[in-house]
Amino acid sequence: MSRQAPTLEDVAREAGVSRATVSRVVNGVRNVDPAIQELVRRAIERTGYAPNKAARSLVTRRTGTVALVVSGAGDGSGTEEAADTGEHTAFVARVFADPFFGRVVSGVVGHLRPRAMHPVLMFAETPQARQDVITYLRQGSADGALVVSTHADDPLPALLAGAGLPTVLFARPSRPVALSYVDLAHRDGGRLAAEHLLARGRRRLVTVAGPLGVTASQERLAGFRDTMARHGHPYVPVAEGGFTLDSGMAAMGELLDAHPDLDGVFTANDLMAQGACQVLRERGRRVPEDVAVVGFDDSSVAVTCRPPLTTVRQPVEDMTATMARLLDEQIRGERPEPVSVVFDPVLVVRDST
Repeated sequence: MSRQAPTLEDVAREAGVSRATVSRVVNGVRNVDPAIQELVRRAIERTGYAPNKAARSLVTRRTGTVALVVSGAGDGSGTEEAADTGEHTAFVARVFADPFFGRVVSGVVGHLRPRAMHPVLMFAETPQARQDVITYLRQGSADGALVVSTHADDPLPALLAGAGLPTVLFARPSRPVALSYVDLAHRDGGRLAAEHLLARGRRRLVTVAGPLGVTASQERLAGFRDTMARHGHPYVPVAEGGFTLDSGMAAMGELLDAHPDLDGVFTANDLMAQGACQVLRERGRRVPEDVAVVGFDDSSVAVTCRPPLTTVRQPVEDMTATMARLLDEQIRGERPEPVSVVFDPVLVVRDST
């Protein structure tokens, strides 16, 4: 005959406390003495008690999951089948090809896992996909949303705010919405890159911008240009990239053709910097002797690139862990008003400058 599963009463008896106290600890009620919480946790371990998640969610009205949404601004034009297949496949492929996304997941999971919370990955690059996210959250399938948007014109933040759903954004939205967000001081990052290249004696500088429909790209470019202007350089040649290796290669080739005497380049992310370094080598330019290169992000690419990249660090893991914390507090009712948290970039000097 199989042994009956341990109950709340078993845990209470083992811990020497009331059943109500055990229930409060299991359901995450905050105003329980830490010593009592520890007694209950040890009793749970000894008895092997496993909370019934379905029953607990009826009490707490929480699922223990949050939606991690990667959102774009696709208009869903073309056939429904194209939107559901080709557009979606290309969007997902771009997301997973960028090391930035792995860092996002690492930061989110690092905060959620110790709290018995789990992310559900969703993509929202079409009108239908955005509506699916809203419906999913309204149905109570997840407690809230962490949104990483890839385009300034993304309508999803406004939809979530209008629906009154718990949400925290990665990056300040281009249009004001009453939602919490975490961001980086991107202009300061562009400034750090310009000051470093100028301090290295480079004067014929160019830049590979990120997609100019992305607010972070605009800010990084503006910070770089403003600093150059303050140092007497009114014009900086720019080529727009797409945050990918191939786009960095294409932009670097374009800039070299137009400005063969360039001696320094700032790229808006590390993948494009890696592409720039590859093209410079192919064109017979040494890095950093002939051309100094500065990237942005301080991703794994910065270390594996040859030579290793000087880059502006964006602490993505810390930023996304903060997003998860803010959302958790919002879900618990501890943070009723939207809040912004802006991190400072740091220059990391390696061998490419």
